Amino acid sequence: MAKNCIGVDIGSSAIKVVQLKQSRGGARTQLVNFGIEPVPPEAIVDGSMMNSTDVADAISSIFRQLKIRSKEVAVAVAGHSVIIKKIGVPSMTPDELDEQIHWEAEHHIPFPKSEVEIDYQILDGGGGANQMEVLLVAAKKEIVTDYSDAARQAQLNPCVVDVAAFSLQNCFELAYGKSDETIALLNVGASISSLNVVHAGESQFTRDVTIGGNAFTEEIQKQLNIGYHEAEAYKCGGIAGDEVVPREVDDILLQQAEVMAGEFQRSFDFYLATTSEGQIDKVYLSGGSARVPALCEAIQSRARLPVELLDPFAAIDINESEFDMDYVRSQAPMAAIAVGLALRREGDNL
Repeated sequence: MAKNCIGVDIGSSAIKVVQLKQSRGGARTQLVNFGIEPVPPEAIVDGSMMNSTDVADAISSIFRQLKIRSKEVAVAVAGHSVIIKKIGVPSMTPDELDEQIHWEAEHHIPFPKSEVEIDYQILDGGGGANQMEVLLVAAKKEIVTDYSDAARQAQLNPCVVDVAAFSLQNCFELAYGKSDETIALLNVGASISSLNVVHAGESQFTRDVTIGGNAFTEEIQKQLNIGYHEAEAYKCGGIAGDEVVPREVDDILLQQAEVMAGEFQRSFDFYLATTSEGQIDKVYLSGGSARVPALCEAIQSRARLPVELLDPFAAIDINESEFDMDYVRSQAPMAAIAVGLALRREGDNL
């Protein structure tokens, strides 16, 4: 049985690395390594790799710090270069579908087929008579190559390239099991937020929104006329010494949280308008900006739904003598996608 990959979530503000060890059969999952390394500003912009050397250096740095020797990694892609669609096709054998899927994809993907990597999964119970339902995923070759090459520059072997929204779902199902409810999994990254609406363990709707925690930081910078690192510290409330966070920061966070909640609400509304399910029961929030209380409150107020912070380590055994548990707990919201990636093995399907 292939061993788990190292989960490497390459974000525009930080690299998040998770290493897990699963017992035979997957009954128990243990945390082996967890760490976060900042990425220089502008190295990744809206999911596009601008400086792969800086990214590779950050990956190498965190692997050295954590003393990880394994080379097999799983990475995730997100953003407008990734298309996920459910499509109906005539019933056929897996071999026939493998031959036909690229031609079927031409009708649904707004990029030339020569420019995309395509994968798919047959969905259970969908499609009706003489039809089958297929989850089609296409990612521009350029972004897949960029993220894979960054890992290779760090002397690693990218075995799996996943989609952030699906990694988020895998993380949730490890932590909480498959839910019969309709849940919205929302990971708010620095520049891209990934949404996956899941019903009874099956993804119903995915969307990446190009807004994230950087919006908080940039607004604090602009309104207070301060530098990036100071604004980032104010956002997270992590000011050292006797320095007091300016009163204006809370107002800025509230204003920006309302703007972001409005963007997410549009995605919820679109899903509700185009589905027979007709409801969302709960929102699970993760990502670095999930730690901004104003955002959780704004989403809950706008959506009129319960919002809970997703704990990616909820079902993972952690040796408290080996880990700084304050660090693990405080940084846990940032680990969700990396945990999902760390569940993957070489050769996995979607």
